[in-house]
Amino acid sequence: MTPTRGNFSDFWINELLRIQGNVEFVLVYPPGVSPRPIQDSRVKSLVSPYRGEMMQRFVALLNATGDYVLALDDDDLAHPDIVELVIKYFERFPDSWVLRLKKAVIDFRDIDAIKKEWTGIPDIDQLDVCKKTAADPNPYRNGNYEGLLEVPIAPLELRFDVRWLFFPFFERKDNYGYHFENFNNIVWNNQLVQKTLPVLAQTTQMLGAITWIPSSGFDRLSGLFVQAVSYQRDLIIGHWLPGDEQIRYVDKPAAMKPPRFHVISDFLLVKRFPQYGYFWNLFFSKLYGVPRAIAKLIRLKLTKNQPPINALVTEEQGETVKAKG
Repeated sequence: MTPTRGNFSDFWINELLRIQGNVEFVLVYPPGVSPRPIQDSRVKSLVSPYRGEMMQRFVALLNATGDYVLALDDDDLAHPDIVELVIKYFERFPDSWVLRLKKAVIDFRDIDAIKKEWTGIPDIDQLDVCKKTAADPNPYRNGNYEGLLEVPIAPLELRFDVRWLFFPFFERKDNYGYHFENFNNIVWNNQLVQKTLPVLAQTTQMLGAITWIPSSGFDRLSGLFVQAVSYQRDLIIGHWLPGDEQIRYVDKPAAMKPPRFHVISDFLLVKRFPQYGYFWNLFFSKLYGVPRAIAKLIRLKLTKNQPPINALVTEEQGETVKAKG
């Protein structure tokens, strides 16, 4: 599922449609934008009733009918054989919540890396499970691993660190470890996701008919919300794949990205789950970053007449590769 403004490249949609197997592609456009005609019966094109990342992603998830769901931006690339990989994984681990894919973060100027041919996918049935034990507490070792790495649930039960109340630039460390916060580029059991959506929708209700729907930040919000709704302490919720990349994430330097006020979406986490100190630590760490985000927004407004920097045009290839923003 992908929220989009409809300005994705032909290269991206052609690569998406290379994915084989029993799969549907849910594309959600903002209001007022006509869906692009795509000649593939697997594509479901929808128009959101409201504009914004969170609303479009929510509409996409509500209309995702598959057993498993994978959220991509409209420049993320996935391996053509990803469906076969997912089916084999969940046949072997039917109780898993997630399958973390090996992701390559590629600079948007590196056209060769973006377009290079995919290598083979790992054979799930031949992979050993990599676990933390007393004898081997760090089986991950700098990302060099050959088996399926166990992925624990986020440690939400951690206590709120009161130092955040007095030291605004105190470094947050409870997000370190093998767990994760994000939703995108990870394959999720759709039953868990659908169970979460009504709870998340209720949480956006503030007072009477007033509803607070952040325009951005849905990636981390939804990833942590699913884990909180079905939380079990120390639970292993899935595995992380080894091998070459199965996802390509096209990125650009932080200085080129517009500011994001994630604290707005993080507030929904502490509103619904105030018992979890992990969410309070997250909220305060982002709250103190708001002035910097505002300053960055002002700088962007002052330089709005400068040439755009969110795309790379290569004369040799005559193509434009859009970067995330």
